[in-house]
Amino acid sequence: MTLSDIILMSQWFFLLYFIGMNLGYIMLNVMSFFTLTRYMQEHGAEEGLSQEYADLQLPISILSPAYNEEATVAASVRSLLQLTYPEYEIIVINDGSKDKTLEVLIQEFSLVPFPEAYRVRLQTKPVITIYQSTVYPNLRVIDKENGGKADALNVGINSARYPLFCCIDADSILQRDSLEKVVLPFLEDPTTVASGGTVRIANGCEVSGGFLVGTGLPSNPLALFQIVEYMRAFLFGRLGWSPLNALLIISGAFGVFHKEKVISAGGYLTNTIGEDMELVVRLHRHLRQQGVPYRITFVPDPICWTEAPEDLKTLKSQRVRWQRGLAESLAKNFELLFNRKGGTVGWLAFPFMMIFEWLGAIIEVIGYIFMAVAFIFGMISGQAMVAFLIVAIGLGVLLSVSAFLLEEISFHIYPKPKHILILFLVAIAENFGYRQLNSVWRLMGLYHWARGKKGHWGEMTRKASWHKTG
Repeated sequence: MTLSDIILMSQWFFLLYFIGMNLGYIMLNVMSFFTLTRYMQEHGAEEGLSQEYADLQLPISILSPAYNEEATVAASVRSLLQLTYPEYEIIVINDGSKDKTLEVLIQEFSLVPFPEAYRVRLQTKPVITIYQSTVYPNLRVIDKENGGKADALNVGINSARYPLFCCIDADSILQRDSLEKVVLPFLEDPTTVASGGTVRIANGCEVSGGFLVGTGLPSNPLALFQIVEYMRAFLFGRLGWSPLNALLIISGAFGVFHKEKVISAGGYLTNTIGEDMELVVRLHRHLRQQGVPYRITFVPDPICWTEAPEDLKTLKSQRVRWQRGLAESLAKNFELLFNRKGGTVGWLAFPFMMIFEWLGAIIEVIGYIFMAVAFIFGMISGQAMVAFLIVAIGLGVLLSVSAFLLEEISFHIYPKPKHILILFLVAIAENFGYRQLNSVWRLMGLYHWARGKKGHWGEMTRKASWHKTG
């Protein structure tokens, strides 16, 4: 085999890989369009829960793990206290914060130590003190030794009094009706074990007293790119897999789970930094092996607002961590792949995620480098390079723009024409450099996972410019 043959084969391999990847995402887009259209017809005009389910609402324990969140934790808890849901409790788990997170909570919500009987169903780091608010009867704060986010969530599960629990990050804000909407799958289908809502970027928005009082766009370009990125990930990626019962990810920032099903599966694993995805994949594996009917669902309109990184260092750290978490989640549940009981999740979603998300970073980065070098040194034609760019970048633009347009048609979160124009331009621009940079970070995460480098929850610099105390 000559060098020319190798170059030609490589050229076709990378071209066909990018074609296959983008065709897969286009098929998800089509599925998402019909799913969202049907969902909006059934639920779009509803204000809160319909009367059919009004008397069937299940009580929920909201778990909010907090590590060094002094800038945003009070606003997040205040937003939770104002949810339009009849019966719920809030459990904030302070995971050994080094800042004033606990002091802020004690002062803001008049906390006092509470001698609560604590039942250990999942093994965790020791609990130091349990606090009860003297102002809000449904608010408790658990102070514990640092053990990571998964360990903090397991402490929350041990302390939860209700059959469902909702995970939300301590830097996030829920809209008032979000809990009502995200719990609907449990009422519509009793086999539901988990459901997740949409996460949106709070940068540029305004929050006052725990309320989201105004949507807006950030001036920071990285945050702008992430707005479009989140639209694509949630409206197409997750909405496309949901009707097939093949959803592999529910965001750790906003998800509801059946407590006993999670406990029977072993709770959150503390030896992975992708605890949210790993739990969902493990639930699929366990329940399918047991032959138990179940549903894991994505709901598009309940919204959780969260702060996105605005500097390259923090964003890089986040994406490296995410990719490593994805690799850990799939590797720990590899027996789900092509399992005879695997269904669509084992025969379609898992291999798709493995080829295009897990290992895709290697192929994408090498593909860009190979095609660029081969073109510069005249080893491939200009026509071949153009074809590659159309497939790799042009179809990416199509996917980003279509996600943005579907969002505007369906929910119209950003009403100002100026905002619509900016996001349209960002949907195009993010494909020229930002997505490629993300591929490099994903490759780094894959490298860290392959080396067995120890991961950690990580820290993020919180600016909280969207939060106002007044």
